[in-house]
Amino acid sequence: LGVKHGVPAFIDADRMIAEAKPDLLIVAVHNPENGPVGRRMAEYGLPMLLETPIANSLEDADAIILASKRTGAPIEVAEQYYRRPMERIKRALIQAGVVGQVNVAYNDEMGHAYHGISLVRSYIGFDVPVTSASMVRRQYEVKSHHNWLRGAPNEQEAWEHGVMQFANGAIGVFDWTTIGYGSSLRWQRSTRFFASAGMAVGDEVTVLSADGRDRAPIRLERRIHNVGGMETLAEVVAHTNPQVVWRNPFSAYYMDDEMIAVGSCLMSLVDAVRSGRQPEYGPVQGRTDQAVYLAMRASAEQGGAPVAVG
Repeated sequence: LGVKHGVPAFIDADRMIAEAKPDLLIVAVHNPENGPVGRRMAEYGLPMLLETPIANSLEDADAIILASKRTGAPIEVAEQYYRRPMERIKRALIQAGVVGQVNVAYNDEMGHAYHGISLVRSYIGFDVPVTSASMVRRQYEVKSHHNWLRGAPNEQEAWEHGVMQFANGAIGVFDWTTIGYGSSLRWQRSTRFFASAGMAVGDEVTVLSADGRDRAPIRLERRIHNVGGMETLAEVVAHTNPQVVWRNPFSAYYMDDEMIAVGSCLMSLVDAVRSGRQPEYGPVQGRTDQAVYLAMRASAEQGGAPVAVG
């Protein structure tokens, strides 16, 4: 890769730090190595962006968090799902109080494991602890069909149905199928939330009409402008009174929604370095997502009994 892209390449981390003297680190390794590698790299005391999950064991996640506290170096976790533009505007509506308090939130196969859990938590509140989690898991045969990501046919799927209990009484529901990505059989992926004064199914958000007799849709308008001949998202406007607006921080560049979300992960770390503030998400939130999922998996092994989130 170093030769291909004309950049220095190393197989020894100590040598890389000594010779390249990086300003920050990005850890993008094979999933099982996230924790061990992230844990080791955190000891260098450099700002760092970690891929998801932060670690596959809470011991590794805790070591990463402790290293960040000890060295003072900010660490961000590349959880991008809730940073997508349409998720940003829905969260802005929640935070503005337009839909009231979210009592129940669903991940309807939008994201697996920590991704789906993060989405549910984004609606109920990242500051609201998850006290316990439960899950049932079932395996089924399906008609053989092509998977666009795997390049091999799907003939089975495993369904995960999880429930999160939040400290404020809210409930999160996590649904996922192992053929959720790339399967033409399982085409629906979305989220939902049900709040005290409104609800959302996917990107359709409604509140009550003024007389309380009907639902009143909130129009979410994606405003586009031109960048170098390419249509680019400038902002998303929720037509409420007053309007709620999310502005794309990368509107000067041609970027699709996923690029905007990933760019937001990177800029969160950059902004933390420049300002001295904590990253937007950080290792504690990344640990919480993984802790919830591990509790769900433990519950599934115990027949679906609730498990405390550690």
